[in-house]
Amino acid sequence: MKKKVVLAFSGGLDTSYCVKYLSETKGLDVYTVIVNTGGFTENELTNIQNLAQTLGAVKHETIDATQQYYEQCIRFLVYGNILKNGTYPLSVSSERVFQAMALANYTNESGADYIAHGSTGAGNDQVRFDMIFNILAPEIEILTPIREQQLSREQEIQFLAEHGHKLDWQKAQYSLNQGLWGTTIGGKETLTSHLSLPDEAYPTRITEENPTNVIVHFKNGQISGVDDAEFENPVQAIRALNTLAAPYGIGRDIHIGDTIIGIKGRVGFEAAAPILIIKAHQALEKHVLSKWQIHWKDQLTNWYGMLLHEGQFLDPVMRDIEVFMENSQKVVSGSVEVLLAQQNFQILGIRSPHDLMSPEFGSYGEMNISWTGEDVRGFAKILANQSRIYHTVNKKDKR
Repeated sequence: MKKKVVLAFSGGLDTSYCVKYLSETKGLDVYTVIVNTGGFTENELTNIQNLAQTLGAVKHETIDATQQYYEQCIRFLVYGNILKNGTYPLSVSSERVFQAMALANYTNESGADYIAHGSTGAGNDQVRFDMIFNILAPEIEILTPIREQQLSREQEIQFLAEHGHKLDWQKAQYSLNQGLWGTTIGGKETLTSHLSLPDEAYPTRITEENPTNVIVHFKNGQISGVDDAEFENPVQAIRALNTLAAPYGIGRDIHIGDTIIGIKGRVGFEAAAPILIIKAHQALEKHVLSKWQIHWKDQLTNWYGMLLHEGQFLDPVMRDIEVFMENSQKVVSGSVEVLLAQQNFQILGIRSPHDLMSPEFGSYGEMNISWTGEDVRGFAKILANQSRIYHTVNKKDKR
């Protein structure tokens, strides 16, 4: 009997090559799997299934991991206000982890002999997939035809044609990877350090001209509504906000960062809802959390984002940080008003029953209510004490 391989299949050229290579050259029964993390329509999923079967897959499986992706990852990215290098909302890096976990679990349950992916040897995804597979399916050999053979696009097209599949593999000018938490964009400009992406590279056209205000509602740190619409599932709220904001051109940017393999990488992205949600959530937290909650959360969540980006989601320290983050969200409820304009937005203000900016205790720069001038005089003297002692002892030191 033929041995069985489970292949991560996206329907692109690389994974299409992998189907034919693994089945006809390696003589394996190929089971293709696509894991949807919120970026595919039903029609797109049907077309991908048809392609897999046309290429010779024994069976094709679609796994919807969107809700799991939100519950176990996206909400923590919001709790932590996580933007890689202050810019990128970890769109692809976070979803790859969940695609890899779903593939590893499917492979274990199916009793396959091998697990395969179509990553090249020059990117982050190869490490993320391999790491998760090594953790969750350590006994199963990983096959990576594209990485191992270092194939060019032309060689892949020629191989498929020789095996009866002369499909239109015309390369799009820009490659897109779309998911619930944003779309990344690669093109000739992102291979340089100085060129910006043109408007046509982004998936959403800018059609809105008139500024408008939108109110984003949060309950215990999770988005719960947009304007007058309430949502039981935050996934629906994310999609609703994205539909409203993306036509303004909000959430477009280019991220430059350090890859797992040590080189610099540059990628464009469009993430209207993620950027708005994170910035609105952060504004609300500034009003309702204490100084030290905000300080330590910033430290921990920066590490969380870096580890997630590098495929370390399954390290137990991630669960520890998540407990801290979730506990911090007990009072992060309220509404945030945001002005949307073309390629710009502004946080206007917040309303929350937990707002610590309460006039009951004082108004900054205006009126002190819960303390006296003498209280402040003594407080300032004690606060200055250590530095006063230092400068007195070292007053002759002119350095």
